[in-house]
Amino acid sequence: MFIISINPVAFTIGSLTVRWYGIMVALAVIALLAMTLRETKRLGISQDIIYSLFLWGIIGGFVGGRLAHIIDYWHHYMANPGQLLNFAGLALYGAIIGALVAVWIYMRVKRTPFSSLAGIGDAIAVAAPLAQAIGRIGCTINGCCFGKPSPFNSFPGAVIYTARDTIPSQYWEVPLYPTQIYFLIWNLIVFAIIWRFRGRLKPRGSLFFLYLCLYAAGDFGLRFFRVNEPFLTLGNFSLQQGQVISLAILVVAVPWLIIRIRRFQSSCHSE
Repeated sequence: MFIISINPVAFTIGSLTVRWYGIMVALAVIALLAMTLRETKRLGISQDIIYSLFLWGIIGGFVGGRLAHIIDYWHHYMANPGQLLNFAGLALYGAIIGALVAVWIYMRVKRTPFSSLAGIGDAIAVAAPLAQAIGRIGCTINGCCFGKPSPFNSFPGAVIYTARDTIPSQYWEVPLYPTQIYFLIWNLIVFAIIWRFRGRLKPRGSLFFLYLCLYAAGDFGLRFFRVNEPFLTLGNFSLQQGQVISLAILVVAVPWLIIRIRRFQSSCHSE
């Protein structure tokens, strides 16, 4: 049995509590920026705009991620309002949407055409899954995004968490699906696929759509193993908030990716 008994709190300085989750998120942000800068340099894109977009994206992503997390666990936070501002959890899709909205606002203010950011999108597509994998290490230690009770009694089928404030007490010392680790592995798989197509998938911007499709597909499937409140119920079948967003992304991104690639190939053949 794989038992996680690490204290989610890394250390405290006076009244300031620093959690492993926060440390890993910070490392993920650093990795995201470093890899994005590396890729934009390779693509010959001016890096001056990256820092501004990154700052706006981080602010928007944090706000959006936190709001989506609170909505996802609404009943928990209504019962524990004191935890609303403890920043112990972020919803990935909320962070992505929040970051995109913040970047869109920045571009509107600066009158920057969205089409000019296709290369930046491809650079982010390379960096994002690796950053997400690092962030999932924090989720694994923290205990957030935990899985449903598992019928298996050994790893990788199950993991046991000791008592912690990020998991309801009824799930303490109970074999659970290690969904955080499943997500971490999927992030690394996505990173490997994106790296394989890096510089090969045309036109620019297609790599970003491929990343969205791959992550959304994995997220939709893996969420069946997670404990989350139903967001959409159809008879005896229910979907979580993240799964609904994943489906929406796939419905839009898959055909758009195919159309972009076919149009590019057609234009190349006509020349």
